[in-house]
Amino acid sequence: MKGDLTAHERVFRKTHDLDELARACEAIDQTLKPILHEARDLTVFAWEFRYPGDSQVPSQEEAVQMLTLARQVVTALLDQLPTPIRP
Repeated sequence: MKGDLTAHERVFRKTHDLDELARACEAIDQTLKPILHEARDLTVFAWEFRYPGDSQVPSQEEAVQMLTLARQVVTALLDQLPTPIRP
C-alpha cells in the first residue's frame, strides 16, 4: 500500500496501520475497496509476530490464508498502477 501511495505521489505518515493506508489507497481507486477491506486483517501480522515472546503463533492454516490474502492485495495494487510503473 505504501508503494501504491508513493507511485501516486501521496504523502502518508510512518505507520503499520493497514486500515489507515487502505483508506488512502481507496481514495485513489475505489475499485480496490473490497480487497483492501479484507487486507485490514493483516495489520496484526505487521507487528504481533515479529518478535518472539508472549504472542500466540498463528496456525499454519491461518498463516497460509493470510499469505494468500497478502498476495491478492499486492496483485490488485500492482494491477492498478500506471503502465510505466508496473514491474
